[in-house]
Amino acid sequence: MSRGDPPVTGVLFDCYGTLIDVLTDEQDFETYRCLSRWLIYQGVRIMPEVLQDLYAARVREAADRTGERHPEVRVEEIFAGICAEHAVWEIDAEQLGIEAARAFRAASLRRLGVIEKSRRLLDLFSTKKTGVVSNGQRVFSEREMRALGLYGRLGFVIFSSDLGYKKPDPRIYATALQRMELSAPGVLFIGDNTENDVDAPQRLGMQALHVEEAWRRYGV
Repeated sequence: MSRGDPPVTGVLFDCYGTLIDVLTDEQDFETYRCLSRWLIYQGVRIMPEVLQDLYAARVREAADRTGERHPEVRVEEIFAGICAEHAVWEIDAEQLGIEAARAFRAASLRRLGVIEKSRRLLDLFSTKKTGVVSNGQRVFSEREMRALGLYGRLGFVIFSSDLGYKKPDPRIYATALQRMELSAPGVLFIGDNTENDVDAPQRLGMQALHVEEAWRRYGV
């Protein structure tokens, strides 16, 4: 951003590391041990070490099938397939895939909260068009945003799982601009990842700031 930039008429935020402080550990064996135990009561029997290896393999396979440079999958579909294959009684695999994805997130979660300086940025930009563009999974990320009181404060939220590709794919930003009905020069992108949230938006003609720079610039 510079003094010659046009007025900001819309603001797009990244989610994790920008609005939400989160820490997860999807590599921790205990995450899969907890999920494996939970699945027993849903009619699915799979050992945690098998679950861990199978989940990682299925995510890679699904990402490869997209043919995208920056692929994204839907984890609920991954879990639905695993559950269907390891069911010990009749299950609704699609619904259980959704519930298993959320249970997996809960088992892997170590920290979750709102970044207060960014909450104040939301207050500051409350009169402008706003949205979120996140490399995230709607199946659980939307619920986290709702639980933290953020989801309803934004005009829209785009998760990469909605589209099948993720930042820095230029199409995800173009989709957001279409939703805002604004041209790129008047939109400011704020996030914590230089490539995804600063460089890529700028290549499309948007204004962009690293979140820490935005805190300083707007005095929050």
